[in-house]
Amino acid sequence: MANRIKESNITPGAVTSDKIAPGTVSASNISPGTITGTLIAPATVQGSNIAPATVEGSNIAPATITAPNIGPAAITAPLIGPAAVGAPNIAPGAITTTQISPTAGIVSGQIAPGTIANDRLANTGITINGTTIALGASGTIVAGTDWQSVITAAGGSNTASAGEGYFIDTTSNTHTINLPSSPSQGDEVTIVDYAGTFGTNNVTVGRNGSNIDNTAYDATLSTNRLNVRFVYIDATQGWRAVFDDASASYGVTYITATGGTVTTSGNFKIHTFTGDGCFVVSQTAVGAPNVVDYLVVAGGGSGPSTNGGDGISGGGGAGGFRFYANPTCNPQSGPGAPLNAPAGITVTATTYPISVGGGGSAGTGPSGWTSGSNSSFSTITSTGGGRGGRGDPNGNGQPGGSGGGGDNGSTAGSGNTPPTSPSQGNNGGNSGCSSGGGGGGAIAVGAASSPVPANAGNGGAGAGITGFGAGNGECSASVQYFAGGGGGGNGNANAPTGRTAGTGGLGGGGNGITPASGAGPGNPGTANTGGGGGGVSDYNPGGALGGNGGKGIVVIRYKYQ
Repeated sequence: MANRIKESNITPGAVTSDKIAPGTVSASNISPGTITGTLIAPATVQGSNIAPATVEGSNIAPATITAPNIGPAAITAPLIGPAAVGAPNIAPGAITTTQISPTAGIVSGQIAPGTIANDRLANTGITINGTTIALGASGTIVAGTDWQSVITAAGGSNTASAGEGYFIDTTSNTHTINLPSSPSQGDEVTIVDYAGTFGTNNVTVGRNGSNIDNTAYDATLSTNRLNVRFVYIDATQGWRAVFDDASASYGVTYITATGGTVTTSGNFKIHTFTGDGCFVVSQTAVGAPNVVDYLVVAGGGSGPSTNGGDGISGGGGAGGFRFYANPTCNPQSGPGAPLNAPAGITVTATTYPISVGGGGSAGTGPSGWTSGSNSSFSTITSTGGGRGGRGDPNGNGQPGGSGGGGDNGSTAGSGNTPPTSPSQGNNGGNSGCSSGGGGGGAIAVGAASSPVPANAGNGGAGAGITGFGAGNGECSASVQYFAGGGGGGNGNANAPTGRTAGTGGLGGGGNGITPASGAGPGNPGTANTGGGGGGVSDYNPGGALGGNGGKGIVVIRYKYQ
């Protein structure tokens, strides 16, 4: 024991760093267990006072080293023998980051195996596929699709969770499965036809607030043996269907049809019929509405011809006007908006005959004057416009979709005959002496002729709408007008000159004429607007040819993609 310092020879706190020459303390100078915490002044032990690899477990009493005894960064790797420091030599919590040199600190060779517990590590768990397992613990982490038990359909529903797969048995009933309500990019849900019966009993996939393939509609799975995986992309595209088999045909399909002249506007097709034909639906929509918008305008009534000395003709009434525009996909703000029907036509895969009414004939002087003909599509029929009044003795205007104007003191025809709701037209205007009243239009009554001076009445205004083909109707300020009434005719051999004829209503109504225009013919209603024909004067000799009514039109609009 010569040359060794014993604990009994040292006064507590006597050994300080300034009493120890650099490199003096070595393992051979220290008796096992001699150094205790009470003999070391706070922060006395510095790296410069300790010879390399001097500190050994046998030289340190259990729990002797505490944080106050160690200078900041004093412990470096060269000062510690391999595996010298064991857990019994260090007080709990004694070693902190300030006691370890950032460049020459503890390396793995100086840590006894199994010494560091999991709760002393910065990261205490591992996360895979969103599931965290603590280090040292056990658990189940699903890699890939987490398949659920078979769902036996009973007409009910369930809500899917991201990462799960569902076998659905629709042998006896249908089923609805709702996609997750708050998805994240990359979330997946897989659905499999368990029994090959989706074609008989469909599965509805509820979008639950998100789009499916860029549309705000639920999907319908209706193909047997279907295996489909829905992957969430973003708020715009929503869930994208990815088919895992070759039989893929599902969900959001749209109406397919032929007939008439077909144009497109965005995601919508427009079928325009200017004559009789057929609207043939070969495929109905799945997962999207089967309701179509429609415009059905009948033929306009005529402004009859005169025969010289037997009266003046009133303007022809416009053809009946009926339409439906989806408030969401085809919103209306024009003058015709109040006439929008409450519902469209639900179509099936069949053939729909289309009738487009012709305009009424002005005839010849003594005979042949007619009202317009009806137009129809499915359950919608618009009535032809009433012809204008004509001749001596007094001839009243005729009823129809819109009524014809009266002649030479006679009464006008009634509109909206037979009645529809919303109304398909308006009354014609009454007449005064030697002048004709205007034919009724889709949104306005035909104007009556004035008695003094006896100026003829203007035709009633037609309805202005949008979304049914930019080339259809009479365009004004980017709005298409249909079913304007014809203007009344004015003047005969017994009447003074200088009186005016009526102007046709916007929407294809023909203007009336005076004797200054001679024997006519009068101005017809514009073709395929359903406008009424213009009335004419009682030109003498021989009278004047009247204005024919304008032919009607049928337009059908639907979403095709």
